[in-house]
Amino acid sequence: MAGLFPEIEPYDAGQLDVGDGNSVYWETCGNPEGKPAVVVHGGPGSGCTPTHRRFFDPALYRIVLFDQRGSVRSTPHAGDFDTSLEHNTTDHLVRDMEALRSHLGIDQWLVFGNSWGSTLALLYGQRHPEKVSEFVLLAVTTSDRDEIRWLYHGAGRIFPEAWERFHAGAGVSGQDEDLVSAYYRLLNSPDLTVREQAAAEWCRWEDAVVSGAEPNPRYDDPRFRMGFARIVTHYFDNGAWLEPRQIIRNAHRLHGIPAVLIHGQLDHSAPLATARELADAWPDSELVVVDAGHLATEPAMVEAAVNATNRFGG
Repeated sequence: MAGLFPEIEPYDAGQLDVGDGNSVYWETCGNPEGKPAVVVHGGPGSGCTPTHRRFFDPALYRIVLFDQRGSVRSTPHAGDFDTSLEHNTTDHLVRDMEALRSHLGIDQWLVFGNSWGSTLALLYGQRHPEKVSEFVLLAVTTSDRDEIRWLYHGAGRIFPEAWERFHAGAGVSGQDEDLVSAYYRLLNSPDLTVREQAAAEWCRWEDAVVSGAEPNPRYDDPRFRMGFARIVTHYFDNGAWLEPRQIIRNAHRLHGIPAVLIHGQLDHSAPLATARELADAWPDSELVVVDAGHLATEPAMVEAAVNATNRFGG
């Protein structure tokens, strides 16, 4: 069974000025002369982790990681209340990826994304198909408003107790009121106590619906918690600035690019139907359904992802 590669450290890192007062953290690992691959993290706003480096054979790949605007090591940090998110949109992130590719002198790269990262990876590929050699996408999402509605409303049918707490934390009365919008308002309250409570409840629901079991230790950090909650509500309250079914409708722009789409049969936060629909619209893609949930670190997800990167790396 294929597992993660051993831990490695970056051989280079930096901050890329992407304009609008934003700087994006990046790092490169593995073989400087290897096949370029870029990791597009989830969230939005979760940032990359050392585990992301380990999906690639470091002898074969030049592995690029970066933290999207406002996330983790990028500046300014969204956890700071005075950080404006005005210039933090999906289009900005696509442009940042292309700026990073150019900055690193890469002609083409494999694009690896999980969860929200698969949405951003697909949008980048549809905008710049000539710059993508292959895709490896895990827990496939297109961030359509129906998917967002499911994640913060529909999935409550699977986790009713957790959802009742999530709903109560939004401070709304009606069962059908938009909880993303409600939390977005709370997270932009001038009252620090209100913001901190909203961030805590938002991340508690993320734990429930994404992992269903063990809490994410990153949510123990109040600054990470706040930055993550602010970014994800900012994106999803705005429907990620996407037209209805935009990614599926534009799947033809990806034709000719090989892809492996990996999705958990037990993924409660991102139902399998989206991955199937994308695969049907994209003849060059292969859908691999595994016995797993949403997390990229689940053994079946890891095995399928490493098999894919090994195949494309050779």
